Amino acid sequence: MKTKLLLTAAVCALTAVSASAQTAEGSWLVRARAVHLDSANKDSTGLGLTINNKWLPEVDFTYFLNSNLAAELILTVPQKHKVYSFGSKIGTLKHLPPTLTVQYHFTNLGALKPYVGAGVNYTRFSAVHVLDGVATVKKNSFGPALQAGLDFAIAPNVYLNLDVKKVWIKTDVKAGGVKVGRFKVDPVLVGLGVGYRF
Repeated sequence: MKTKLLLTAAVCALTAVSASAQTAEGSWLVRARAVHLDSANKDSTGLGLTINNKWLPEVDFTYFLNSNLAAELILTVPQKHKVYSFGSKIGTLKHLPPTLTVQYHFTNLGALKPYVGAGVNYTRFSAVHVLDGVATVKKNSFGPALQAGLDFAIAPNVYLNLDVKKVWIKTDVKAGGVKVGRFKVDPVLVGLGVGYRF
């Protein structure tokens, strides 16, 4: 009887410690990143369209459903890009590309916490000023997104982060109200940042 009581007490203690550790680690992880956008610049219009690559700020909010599965919302502010035709600037536009991914986190590597994810991107194009208003683009784009990253613990609940995403973004291009082709941004985004879990 005493042995059973001791075993029961030990199990209860371990369960309490485990629950306490999970609570201390927290279900939310917030990161801030500096991200480099490298556009694929795929153009079927015949105009030789490209946009400039650039660094941009990014914030993401990750909610852990359990120790391995999480959902991440990735946000930034509207980004202004220069638009070129065969290397000559012909205008500017802005795009806002929030992305939602579902992730799997690997948790058995100590301070290293790699993850992979997949989800969907929505991009809103605005402030399009191309060829003095002659050309315009479709305002909305939906596409898949793939993600891989690594969190490295540097202090309790504090992580350095490396994140790589491939996002499919496209828009129809019109000139004089007539569709002349499609432009695909399809960027690779490489980010470095810091996160806090609570």
